[in-house]
Parts: sequence; C-alpha cells; structure tokens
Amino acid sequence: MDKTNSTRKMVMSAFFVVLNIVMGFVVGALKIPLLFMDTIGTVFGAVWFGPVWGMVIGGLSNVLLAVTKNPKDLPFALVNIAIGLVVGLIARKHEFDLKTAIITGLLLAVVAPLIGTPIAVYVYGGITGDFNDVFFTALKQGGSTIFSAAFLPRIASNIVDKVLTCVIVTLTLPKIRKGIKS
Repeated sequence: MDKTNSTRKMVMSAFFVVLNIVMGFVVGALKIPLLFMDTIGTVFGAVWFGPVWGMVIGGLSNVLLAVTKNPKDLPFALVNIAIGLVVGLIARKHEFDLKTAIITGLLLAVVAPLIGTPIAVYVYGGITGDFNDVFFTALKQGGSTIFSAAFLPRIASNIVDKVLTCVIVTLTLPKIRKGIKS
C-alpha cells in the first residue's frame, strides 16, 4: 500500500469516527425515538475499507465518546467493534447493494442487542439513558426479567436504526466515492 492511500484511509477513518459522534449527538439531541445513527461512520468505514478498519473506527468512536462525553459509552465499544467486523465481512463477500444493506441491517439489529444488552444489564442495571429506558421500565414493572426488559426494546430500536443506517450508507457511498475521485 502506498503512503498516499494509507494517509487517505486514515483521514477518511477519522472523518467516519467524527461522523459517528456527530450523528449520535444530533439524533440524541433531537430525541428521535428508535434511532441512534451513532454507528453510521463504522458502517461506512467497514464497507469501504473492510472489517479491520471498521472495527477500529467503531472502537475508537466509543473511546473518544467515553473521554469527551460520558464514560458509560466505553463498554459499548464492543458493540461498535462487532458492527465493524460484521459489516466489513459481509461487504468483503457481497456487493453492498440495497438488498445486502437491508439484510445486514436486520442482522445487526440482533447482533448489537445480543452484545449490548448484557453490558446494559450487568454494568448499568438496564438503564442507559436513552429512549429504550421507557420501554425497559414498563416491561420490568410488567413482570419481565431484567434481561428481556432490556433486550426487547433494543431489538425494536435496532431494527429501525441499523437498517436505516445501512441503507443510507448504500445510497450515499457511491456519491462520496465519486466526489473524492473527481
């Protein structure tokens, strides 16, 4: 790999880390239910550069968030790293078209909560300060176990968030690549 290509990858990866942070902040500030958009940069990087870069972008995003915003974001780096790995492996094997994006988003909607729910439950008691806490509380008060009360809302929100994230990446990445080349 030549030095120019390596530098370009690092610059774009830094941009994708910032994109994760900014989009997560904007969507959080707007309090849009069932949406996070805090892994969009990870998905971009994983599709464009592969699983290793996707994992680095995802992990670094959460490390920076933990240092600058809230330490609670650090354990969730595992979720973002897994997203980078899964998306990168899929994009390496398949063209990341609309169909692949939707299927990948649905897969991530299960993978992310499978990793994030134990973190939310065992580290934070199920309450993580997002929209899912409303559903968590209602399910818990309705008699659900702490794990299912934390897991079910995360599945629902991740179906919306991860499918939309992957579709946005699919629709915009060709335009970004074209713009960079010209």
